[in-house]
Amino acid sequence: MRNITFDFTGRTVVVTGAARGVGLAVGRYFRQAGATVYLVDLEAGPVKEAADEIGATGLAADVADTGQVTEVVERVVSESGRLDVLVNNAGNLRDGVVWKLSDDDYESVMAVHAGGTFRFTRAVVPHFRRQGAGRIINVTSYTGLRGNPGQSNYSMAKAGIIGFTRTTAKELARFGITVNAISPSAQTRMIASVPQEKLAQLTAAIPMGRFADASEMAAAVAFLASDEASYITGVVLPVDGGMAI
Repeated sequence: MRNITFDFTGRTVVVTGAARGVGLAVGRYFRQAGATVYLVDLEAGPVKEAADEIGATGLAADVADTGQVTEVVERVVSESGRLDVLVNNAGNLRDGVVWKLSDDDYESVMAVHAGGTFRFTRAVVPHFRRQGAGRIINVTSYTGLRGNPGQSNYSMAKAGIIGFTRTTAKELARFGITVNAISPSAQTRMIASVPQEKLAQLTAAIPMGRFADASEMAAAVAFLASDEASYITGVVLPVDGGMAI
């Protein structure tokens, strides 16, 4: 049960990587708070089903493709007349120790995580500047701060998102645009793919003893997108049950 509610009536929100997991939970939260929501994902079928489920619009697009990103942003602004919040959540995994990673393993992860965050941010900024306001929330990871064996590409991308968040926060503050990030520890499809022995080790490292429900990530994102967070920018908020302590 929520103790704090936010009102996003009249605002338009774009969430990437939103066919399931944290992205879908974020989209659902904003929709319940009155926002017009666009879910973006690579897979057309799943994102349409997810959007229909929560009363949003589902758009299929590759965040690693500049043309497709531009088309999404232009469509959103054309249909809704505005764009207020961008949540950069799209991600993928190509795990392996560094000496076994192929160029494609590296390029794919960088293009989706870091590249997708960059492309969508670049695309929305002109609209935010015209409005004199905007909220960007990026999804990074504990792995980007501490590293994790077998995920050098993922760690590099997530660390890059932290640097990107802080730099763009400085660049965009004078236009009334805030840029923040969350570092989550949620039960997602990526976590579900982790071998049980490794998963037990990861869970043991969390002081609260569990991975969060995706909805708990959504609440943090909504706060950073809210009017109440208007003076917060450049922050990487750990939503990880104390794992970063």
